[in-house]
Amino acid sequence: MALDTASTKAEMKLTTKLILAFLLVSLFSSGVIVASTRIATNREFDKFVNDRYKTELVDELEIYYTENKTWDGIEGSFVPFDRNHSRPGDPQILFFSIADTSGRILVPGNRYANGEVVSPETLILGTQIQFENKTVGILLYDTAPDRSPIEAEFIHRINNSIFVSGIGTVILALILGTILSRTITRPIRELTTATKKMADQNFGHTVPVHSKDEIGELAESFNKMSGDLSRSFNLRKQMTADIAHELRTPLSLIIGHAEAVHDGVLPPSAENFEIIREEANRLEQLVNDLRTLSLADAGELSLDFQPVDINKLLSDIKAHYMIPFNQKRISLNFEPAPGVQSLTANLDPIRFSQVLTNILDNALRYTPEDGHVDISTKQVDTQIEISIQDSGQGVTHEEAAHLFDRFYRADESRNRDDGGSGLGLAIAKSIIEFHKGKIWAESEIGKGLKVLIVLPLK
Repeated sequence: MALDTASTKAEMKLTTKLILAFLLVSLFSSGVIVASTRIATNREFDKFVNDRYKTELVDELEIYYTENKTWDGIEGSFVPFDRNHSRPGDPQILFFSIADTSGRILVPGNRYANGEVVSPETLILGTQIQFENKTVGILLYDTAPDRSPIEAEFIHRINNSIFVSGIGTVILALILGTILSRTITRPIRELTTATKKMADQNFGHTVPVHSKDEIGELAESFNKMSGDLSRSFNLRKQMTADIAHELRTPLSLIIGHAEAVHDGVLPPSAENFEIIREEANRLEQLVNDLRTLSLADAGELSLDFQPVDINKLLSDIKAHYMIPFNQKRISLNFEPAPGVQSLTANLDPIRFSQVLTNILDNALRYTPEDGHVDISTKQVDTQIEISIQDSGQGVTHEEAAHLFDRFYRADESRNRDDGGSGLGLAIAKSIIEFHKGKIWAESEIGKGLKVLIVLPLK
């Protein structure tokens, strides 16, 4: 039995818990409100009735004294006024007393005897009875008068109305709690269903966003995460296929030429051995690139940070590339930030040079003869911005957004000799991110390609 109870509690759904929570809160709050309202209503009603009755009694007593000039015989005259305090066989006992200004009882009642002297504190609480602007007595309540049947019926109806209102409030809270709990749990159920599909590797599944609150933000975050996972999963599959293809090409050439030389189909000439060596170098470069990316993904890429003058580094790289650019009749221009002596950033000069050489290699590869490549730097607030613009054909805006993806080629028809492995820009992005910077490309067809790098200023 204990295990069954524990199992029932464990399996209780969130909707039921929320409904019970709303119900308990409404029961507690309604109970407190009903009880306090009934107590306050009874207290205020009795106070109102007593104040009104006291006023009427004082008026009657003043009239009695005006007519009789004495308090003698008052017991018989005020027995009908006494309501339910009159006792069978002893109707002359009043529920009030009258004292003089010194506190001596003139008219005895239930509490005080004739001639008894009351305390000044009790006398202050009494009500003065005036005759010709003189105090002829002080009215003292011995006990409050009971409610009349009409008054009792009235307060009974009021109490019943308060009780019915409390019950109605609980029912309304239960209805609203049911609606609200289902409104809250519906997107949670949708998220649960979506996560189960994601666990079955059904990536890309999204849930509808019903609101702009925290649950709506959770749904939006889940949809973004689902989309990112779907893209990552597809990218991983594509990357596996690309790696296999990239490795197969040089391996096939190496094995093919080696077997041809071994079988005597091709002569063991320097030219054939050079082909084998070049493909082996390409294979080694591809493996090194993949290792660099794996280290970057694992956060273990080794970097030696030091203060580096960006303008000087770019000038050295420009001098290194002048020969290949001149051979292709492409002008390479560098324009440092105007009015700035030096732009110093904290970076690894070797890794950062690798980024710049990857970008310039692409610019050299895809810029036509008699074209130009322009490098410029500038300081923007506390950041350094480097721009590398070529005069090539350019790519579309959508293609530019994917240039830094692994194995991505804007033109799939390019062969591997002309297009590279497709990892250079991906490595450049990883290195720049390790430097707390950003890199992206901007391009339009016919207007060339611009690569922008932003680094924090030291």
